[in-house]
Amino acid sequence: MLLYFITCISFFLFLKSFLLKLKPLPSWATEMRLLPLLFSQELSVRTISKLFRNRFWLGFLCQIPAGMSLVRKSLTYRVENVEDSHDMSVLDLPELALDCILERLPPSALCQMASVCQSLRERCVSDHLWERHMKQKWGRVIGPAAYREWKWHVASKRNVGGLKHCKQRALVRFMSLRWPLQWMRPKVDANNSTKQRSSLPVDSVMNCYIALESGNFWFPAQVYNRENGHVGFMLSCYDAEVSYDPRTDTFQARYPPHGRRADAREYGIAWERLRAPPTDTSPHDLHVSNCLNDLHPGDQIEIQWRRNKEFPYGWWYGVVGHLESCDGSENYCRCHSSDTVVLEFNHYTPGSRWRQTTVSRKDHREEGNEADGFYGGIRKIRTEAEIAIWKRLWPSEVLD
Repeated sequence: MLLYFITCISFFLFLKSFLLKLKPLPSWATEMRLLPLLFSQELSVRTISKLFRNRFWLGFLCQIPAGMSLVRKSLTYRVENVEDSHDMSVLDLPELALDCILERLPPSALCQMASVCQSLRERCVSDHLWERHMKQKWGRVIGPAAYREWKWHVASKRNVGGLKHCKQRALVRFMSLRWPLQWMRPKVDANNSTKQRSSLPVDSVMNCYIALESGNFWFPAQVYNRENGHVGFMLSCYDAEVSYDPRTDTFQARYPPHGRRADAREYGIAWERLRAPPTDTSPHDLHVSNCLNDLHPGDQIEIQWRRNKEFPYGWWYGVVGHLESCDGSENYCRCHSSDTVVLEFNHYTPGSRWRQTTVSRKDHREEGNEADGFYGGIRKIRTEAEIAIWKRLWPSEVLD
């Protein structure tokens, strides 16, 4: 209905201009002719219905100049005298109203709006609009380490020739995958030389979003149950460099080398198996545990573990258990007062060498041996969301 309504308005305005030949169409009429194409490319029927239910958009449509009267549903149309009206465009809206519109646009529509004119471009590429989209889609997998990597990536690109060409090529590739290519066609002058629109700020949030979305930026993250849930990595989370694949809506990962082994790769990693590193500790360094005095039986934890000292640490899920001298009674348990903390990994069978270990509460450091591996720092899991992820990844069978 909206597309039909706008098309009728544009046709009626053109017809009046052609018959009367009194004066050229106002500038807003030219802009209205572009709206059918814009809406046909971007808005679905469901989106249009939402717009009609939105009071703000209804109010905006009601502000169409009086000269733009609706076309009556009859077999013949009578051309009336054109009343004088002020020129109008979307840029004439109040600042707050225009910002409200732009804040509700998805990333694809923001990119399209940025190609309309320089004024809209300056608004549509602003960081405050893209920070919300960044948080909504990438907030769970992008952490401080990834942002540091992005800053380093930007700084290195600034020192390399051809930055503008590479950035524009990535942008065009991204658009071709996600949205109609005609919105990103460059202008061509008389000498057939391509003139791109003013490029994105290299350190903008929009540029970071596009680099992530297109898969051109590898960033540090952690992967649950690495190597497609290999039995040796169940209920663990390992550091890796990952990049997004927009064609499959999954990720690929490069794991650091283990000992003399080459780096391992994994493809088709779903979103739910990825997270931002919860600590700022390198996978090769011991995490400084600041929760040891706060651990009680039943608390859920993650602990660093590595096979030998040539390997990087991974984070492994466990729970705090009771001492052998404790019967587990809630009223008489004093395990939290002991210097020894019992950690249990209940996805292993009772009697397995991987089932249980102990650490010192006061003098904790890396503990272990070449046979059983080395245990490192501990972090207490404090949110139900993190616990729910580990429970969802629980193996279907108890491990030996």
